[in-house]
Amino acid sequence: MIILNGGSSSGKTGIVRCLQAVLPDPWLAFGIDSLVDALPASMQTSPEGIGFAADGAVTVGADFRALEAAWMEGVAATVRAGARVVVDDVFLGGAASQQRWREAVGDLSVLWVGVRCESTVAAARETARGDRTRGMAASQAHLVHEGVIYDMEVDTTHTESLTCARAIAAHIS
Repeated sequence: MIILNGGSSSGKTGIVRCLQAVLPDPWLAFGIDSLVDALPASMQTSPEGIGFAADGAVTVGADFRALEAAWMEGVAATVRAGARVVVDDVFLGGAASQQRWREAVGDLSVLWVGVRCESTVAAARETARGDRTRGMAASQAHLVHEGVIYDMEVDTTHTESLTCARAIAAHIS
């Protein structure tokens, strides 16, 4: 199992796609964006769900946390069932988010990868994408890494996703 953590628009999803292409065995991809997309619309308007403020701040409530915990357990169960999995996540709570994953994965072997990107570059990507609230990339660029312990880190500021994916693949080979 590989867990990538980085802020919005840092390049995680591109790295995941490249990992799937360069790793010799098939790897499933699970991302936090897919979990958010799977939520009912009401969860995006309730304080108990997930909220996206105009300045890019993201808030999460108890109902979101409960569903997130179930999702994490499900991803871990998929690995326990024999699949190789790479996860694309945003640790809004820094070390506390990593701890939630540690509890879900238990004794599974995990490669923890930090995906960094200078906030100005991530913000430019965010603007070009057009599908993110402006300000998310800048606010998350450092926040998501606070207190998180990684096995390795990559920086997509000036490095292509494929190069990052090859470095990660070399680390697990």
